[in-house]
Amino acid sequence: MSLLFPRLLAAQAAPLFHEYRDLSVDELSARSTTTHEAAVYVATGGDRVNTAQLRNLRDSVVDLARRSGFPHAATRGGNTEFDLQLAALLHAETGMVPAEAASRDVWAFLALVLLPDVAYWRYPHPPRDRVLGTDLTRHVFGRLWWRAHLVRDPEAVAPYAALDILGEAAFDQIYARRAALGGSSHMVRAILRVWDRLDLRGVGERDALRDFLKRLLRLAPFVLFDGVEEHALDAELRAVADETVEVLLKAQAKSAETTTSQTPPLPSGTSAADALVSVSRDVRRELRAAMPESRSNGPAAAGSLLPDQPFNVHVADGSSLSGRFAPRLRPGLRSPRFIELYAGCGAQALGLERAGFVPALLVDNKPDACLTISANRPDWPVLCTDVLSLGHDPQQYAHLVDVDLLSAGMPRLKAASAAGDGEERRLLHHTLDLVEQLQPRAIMLENLPDLVESDAFRDDRTDIAERLARAGYSCRWTVVNAADFGVAQNRRSSVIVALREPHGAFAWPEPELAGPPTVGQVLGPSMASRGWIGAAQWAAQADRVGPALVGGSDRRGGADLGPTGSKKAWAALRVDGGSLWDDVPDSDFPADGTPHLTVDQAAAIQALPVNWMLSGGKTSRYRQVGHATPPPVATALGGAIRAALGR
Repeated sequence: MSLLFPRLLAAQAAPLFHEYRDLSVDELSARSTTTHEAAVYVATGGDRVNTAQLRNLRDSVVDLARRSGFPHAATRGGNTEFDLQLAALLHAETGMVPAEAASRDVWAFLALVLLPDVAYWRYPHPPRDRVLGTDLTRHVFGRLWWRAHLVRDPEAVAPYAALDILGEAAFDQIYARRAALGGSSHMVRAILRVWDRLDLRGVGERDALRDFLKRLLRLAPFVLFDGVEEHALDAELRAVADETVEVLLKAQAKSAETTTSQTPPLPSGTSAADALVSVSRDVRRELRAAMPESRSNGPAAAGSLLPDQPFNVHVADGSSLSGRFAPRLRPGLRSPRFIELYAGCGAQALGLERAGFVPALLVDNKPDACLTISANRPDWPVLCTDVLSLGHDPQQYAHLVDVDLLSAGMPRLKAASAAGDGEERRLLHHTLDLVEQLQPRAIMLENLPDLVESDAFRDDRTDIAERLARAGYSCRWTVVNAADFGVAQNRRSSVIVALREPHGAFAWPEPELAGPPTVGQVLGPSMASRGWIGAAQWAAQADRVGPALVGGSDRRGGADLGPTGSKKAWAALRVDGGSLWDDVPDSDFPADGTPHLTVDQAAAIQALPVNWMLSGGKTSRYRQVGHATPPPVATALGGAIRAALGR
């Protein structure tokens, strides 16, 4: 028998959500009830749940929460175990059918009426989607019901045993593709069976899962997965998974080969991992002799370096090099250190380097971007992995705690009401989690201008400001234009700068008085480099800055200059934005022709150095350029932050 639950509609749920954020868990326990005057029922088939059943459900959930520290304590490990057990409990005891569980209003009732104390204990000061159900993959209770529903094997002795095969972030990759893959229990269970037996040594699980699912999505239009018998489906999925692992291992071997190409040959029988650790130990011995006195007198200052940390590592998660970073010198009077998340091709990091910062770690999940950074700055420590894989083992990153700056050019957010933005918002929340763990002295987050200017992002601004304030940071917001800092591009972006208390006075950098160069001034020499007779006339007509380079999204097709509006703006500068060329015009190109840009010319518009090498194919290289923060912008912001830090 299926059960129908009360629904709390958005108009009634939103005020409660905001009110409850200011209440303690004990106060919320007092507000718990089985009814709400505005609650409604919708007939999806079944009987209405009665008061006794709701009370029994509450008692079961509260008893389970108490085992994990409710109401006044919680731990990361305890939360994980609580979630796994609660997923099974909710699915087994609520008696919902999928049509009922797909309603955000049902979950809003459970989180705000029946179990508000448990909801706000599990996620203190939660964002809207954790409670209101605007994204069921993130709802405190709804996400768990659906996870259990998809993995449940009704014929197994322990029907929910597969819940712990993948962590929540990894499982979300499957559920996010539910239209093609994740909506089928048959398919999800097959994925989990294959994944549980897969040898992932040497590759990162999240990166492997992403590649694996992309390969399955290519098959989805041609294969009716639900119609394939279990053993045959397992065999097909295993073949695809093995292909994924093979491809990633080859890519990592190529990365390692690039990194170590300047090192001496390895002795016979020595692995690359052993050699890297050996090199790092040699470097540590040299650095130890030159180590300045520490300003810390605590026990952690006794050694010059944290033990067994390789000097430079490019891949992580599961390999023998997993989680090893550049050695940390004991703090002293030296250049400030920074961590860069979503580092891309290293453009923002380059700007921070020019401002006097030294990278402690750069993180990106694109192999081509990581290779670009390593090719241009071989001594920079780069970790090629998903940001969501960081922070689960605090000891692994202990040497990065109290770094001077954490910077991040965040993936672009859409308004909370827009579809398809779950991954970007999860990355934002996880970045703030890392800030709370690592406690950098300063933070710099960059995103689209609407994050600061639009009312659609008011809740995001509130969440960010509140989380940073609780972590001890004073937060500032503004929108900067790259053209104000000498870049030939009208590229506006929001910037959040937060400094940990106590801090110096921070002031936003002033625009350059000289103004930016025009597109013609920047690209004129390259347009003339192969003898195009119309280059001078073209440069004279391209007499202003260009629009923001777009088209660098993974969700778009090939390399071009973006949507219709952007292409029209480029056309006004006599640039055809329909595609990118492999080379600049030559002597045969008509004098009055309209040239296309090359990737190198796009990089010049972004103010990347001429000698900054980009790795990968044309589309990959252009996406690296399109995602970049122009180095002069990062230099100006970095200088202002450094001044406030007194470094």
